[in-house]
Amino acid sequence: MIIGNKAFDTENDCYIMGILNVTPDSFSDGGKFNNPDAALFHAEEMISEGAAIIDIGGESTRPGYTRISDEEEIERTAPIIEAVKARFDVPVSIDTYKSRVARSAVAAGADLINDIWGLKADSEMGRVIAESKVACCLMHNRDNTDYTNFREDYLEDTRECLRLAAKAQIPGDKIILDPGVGFGKDLGMNLEVIARLGEFKALGYPVLLGTSRKSVIGLTLDLPKDQRVEGTLVTTVMAVLAGCSFVRVHDIKENKRAIDMTMAIKNAGK
Repeated sequence: MIIGNKAFDTENDCYIMGILNVTPDSFSDGGKFNNPDAALFHAEEMISEGAAIIDIGGESTRPGYTRISDEEEIERTAPIIEAVKARFDVPVSIDTYKSRVARSAVAAGADLINDIWGLKADSEMGRVIAESKVACCLMHNRDNTDYTNFREDYLEDTRECLRLAAKAQIPGDKIILDPGVGFGKDLGMNLEVIARLGEFKALGYPVLLGTSRKSVIGLTLDLPKDQRVEGTLVTTVMAVLAGCSFVRVHDIKENKRAIDMTMAIKNAGK
């Protein structure tokens, strides 16, 4: 898979997408990196520790978040995308579900559009992705947890994302799927998603797992968000063993070591 000017071996490796929130209110690190100098410093730190993609977000999507205007989100993200692309040779992702923000991000240099609503929130998003020829990550999401049969329904929801992508003529080799841990799911559902990653991967696309510091870890271990590294590492190991191609995380160094160790064991018997 090609993202930006980089080739990713999504069949045999697992890569880190580093989280760079340029927001004042992100659930885990709100306000820490929402100025250009801090954002660039953190991007450099993540790259040095092993991040292969930098995912830039300008609107918090934590539970109960407040939606901001397209203009404000563009003002937050576009300059940071330009600065990261100018300084570092790394693919950059924009974390947005809004087509106007995505279009501005691509103009600023973004190589991937990470849509937490899987093309379902904005009818123009599919066209923006197809026309820009960038890669995309389509996440499973719902605004409720009212499933008839969770396992079947969430896979069918994802197939609907793929139908929208096909309708927009987004090439299959530009698509990554995200099972959406923490979105439209309760604790048991989130754990089941992680346990059944192989079924999600069987949809036939590279899979990205995003669990870093999320409530599934906090609730399971009864820990605050600043003490969830070990729990995140377990989910990263599960992702590697299930054949996921990407993990989206805050703590790069620790997760990179977990991936490398798991990969060494996984490949030892081949």
